Amino acid sequence: MPRRFVIRIELTHSAKGKLSELSDRNGMTQVSIMSRLVEWFMAQPDVIQAAVLGRYPHEIEQDVAGMILRRMADEKKPS
Repeated sequence: MPRRFVIRIELTHSAKGKLSELSDRNGMTQVSIMSRLVEWFMAQPDVIQAAVLGRYPHEIEQDVAGMILRRMADEKKPS
């Protein structure tokens, strides 16, 4: 098994409550959920990571989302 690391995160009261609900609803530990989220996030392309992190100006968020979806659709089309 690969070496594992434990890190601490800071959550708002609301986020912690929602994480607890998600954990209970899915029968998973909070650590397991957070680990999977980080693994998923790190596997995403840079443009999606930037969007999730709120790196694009609010005024163009909808345009960026559309561009990302079009790019993803183009990548799935057979050559």
